[in-house]
Amino acid sequence: MRTRKTILDIGLMKQQHDKITVLTAYDYPFAQLMDSVGIDMILVGDSVGSVFSGYDNTLPVTLDEMIYHTRAVVRGSEQALIVTDMPFMSYQVDKRDARLNAGRLVKEGGTQAVKLEGGEHMAATIRSIVDIDIPVVGHIGLTPQSIHRMGGFKVQGREEEQARRILADAKAVEESGAFAMVLEGVPRDLAKRVTESVSIPTIGIGAGADCDGQVLVIHDILGLCDKYSPKFVKRYADISTMITTGVDAYIKDVKSGDFPSSEHSFK
Repeated sequence: MRTRKTILDIGLMKQQHDKITVLTAYDYPFAQLMDSVGIDMILVGDSVGSVFSGYDNTLPVTLDEMIYHTRAVVRGSEQALIVTDMPFMSYQVDKRDARLNAGRLVKEGGTQAVKLEGGEHMAATIRSIVDIDIPVVGHIGLTPQSIHRMGGFKVQGREEEQARRILADAKAVEESGAFAMVLEGVPRDLAKRVTESVSIPTIGIGAGADCDGQVLVIHDILGLCDKYSPKFVKRYADISTMITTGVDAYIKDVKSGDFPSSEHSFK
């Protein structure tokens, strides 16, 4: 059995300028495959709502759903650090709820850390969770749980006032005790400024190459979700074509009587 990475290992990677690799996973087989090739972190993302459950956005995802998917990912991995998204309304109401729900993700789901969205206005909540010894990843810039306020999935920080606010959010997340932060949907120059201004690792998604690491949604890079095609996604495989080809061949074999053959039948 391999040793699972810890938040200390992730922090050291920034100091050593060793890029941090992160992908989302929501089930046992994908977690196994990612773990086998050495992914550093697996994010059990609330993106499960869009790419796995077919919702239009992440807002309908429940805490119980996140616990279920986290359990599967934890069972399928040995070495990656597991981080789980806190879903919408599981931490925004008050700090007590946030602590209880973060605790459920650790105790019932088996995650090693939680991620929540928001900067300065969520700093006290981050601190309250860190204070009960649950590691936290922050998430600033484009925050998908805030799409109604932002008017959709739009790049954040192009205007100077927005950029100043994101820099302030980054410092607030760092000072609140988070061990890392996701920077989503911000200009590369701004992400570089944030990365250089904080001591904790930055994980970019649509934030350019100067972050300390990168995260993408596994379904996006494998061609398994055509609902969205963000500019920042690079497709590394086209698994959907392989799946539809295989299913089509199965249908034809069953219809023609070629399956099951004697090879696939009992005597």
